[in-house]
Amino acid sequence: MNRITKVGSALPPGIKVVAAGTVVLGAASYVHLAVAGHSLSTKDMAGLSVLWTAVMSVGTGLFFPLEQELTRIIAARAVHGTGVAPVLRRAALLTCGFLAVVLGLLAALARPVADGFFHGDLQLVLSLGGAFVGMALTYLTRGVLAGLGRFNAYGAQLAVDGGLRMILALGCAVAGLHSALAFSLILTVAPMAAFAVTLPTALRASLPGPPISWPDLLRGFGPLIGSTLLAQMMVNAVVMSTQLLAPDQVALVAALLNALVLARVPLFVFAALQASLLSGLASAVAAGDQGGFLRMLRKACLVVTLLSCCGGVPAVFVGPWLIHVLFAAPDVLTRLDFFWLSLGTLCYLLAQVLGQALIVQHRHRAQLASWLLGTAVLAGVTFLPGGIATRVTISFTAGTATTALVMLWALTRRARSAAGRADDPAAQRTASVPSS
Repeated sequence: MNRITKVGSALPPGIKVVAAGTVVLGAASYVHLAVAGHSLSTKDMAGLSVLWTAVMSVGTGLFFPLEQELTRIIAARAVHGTGVAPVLRRAALLTCGFLAVVLGLLAALARPVADGFFHGDLQLVLSLGGAFVGMALTYLTRGVLAGLGRFNAYGAQLAVDGGLRMILALGCAVAGLHSALAFSLILTVAPMAAFAVTLPTALRASLPGPPISWPDLLRGFGPLIGSTLLAQMMVNAVVMSTQLLAPDQVALVAALLNALVLARVPLFVFAALQASLLSGLASAVAAGDQGGFLRMLRKACLVVTLLSCCGGVPAVFVGPWLIHVLFAAPDVLTRLDFFWLSLGTLCYLLAQVLGQALIVQHRHRAQLASWLLGTAVLAGVTFLPGGIATRVTISFTAGTATTALVMLWALTRRARSAAGRADDPAAQRTASVPSS
């Protein structure tokens, strides 16, 4: 019991509130895909699998940075008691402009996207655009709510989103629908409803304050978008790479998505930690609490390691059987495939935690460089000789491990440099002299 209590105390403030909503949203992914797997043909399920992966990779890569930067900026303002309404207004304009560009590109490339990923189905391209809209709106409000510490509303948005996904998926099954479009539109309707429910809270909590300039809002946006896109591409690469390298192996594509969802159980749990972790780290940096920053970072790494062990070990032993029972997945994967996916998930979670630390230190470029190196390793392993399933699962682990190690090196180097300056009286005297 004492050990459990210690682990619980390692969690940042607000995580318990967000955790309930995260559990619902995480369960919704399983229910949605499980019901679809039993309702759709193998070909339609492969199309839905690619769409789901695109939403979670490209969509998250484009719009999750908005939540991260808003959380960082607003949490820093909250420490000093500064209102955030101007930040929300500019972020809303930025979101609308971003959506216009993304949807315009998607419309212009609709036919190639449909032919390359959805077997020519333009309706799924339309559904993908709708999912992007829902995702952008939810991340906008989540950034405000997390930065202000309004975790009740944050958790409520997750719960509404997840609850509707489950209800709508089960409704499609009961109605006897066997359409990939019907199941894909769930990714549009549910998040937009969740956004509508929690928008009033975000607006009421956004009090007037000093304006924020565009450079201050956008300073780290480019590198952060690049980092998040690479991170999401990496965590979903096993499906996308297989679709591109062997588009005729629809059974393998569907099975890999199901396996990835199962191996990523700890990742869904980490979503509850991530919002409060970034807010807590940003507040510690804004307050100059270096000791608190390091303690929170170490505890977060411990928590995600324990999560990965709790989720990864069962996945390795029962994963091939479980995805067949839950998702009606074809019997094409082995326990070794699940081992690599689980180990890669652990490395990915550590990279996510270490990346949060780099963000609040305003080291967006160091984070981007880490993901670039990891992506290069992933690509290199993917194109080695061997079976496709083996290559894509091992490449996932190699890429995430490289990223985490580079981030750890960058953080350790900064910490040692700071410690050296603190111990050097001459450096302290130089730092205290104002520049002319």
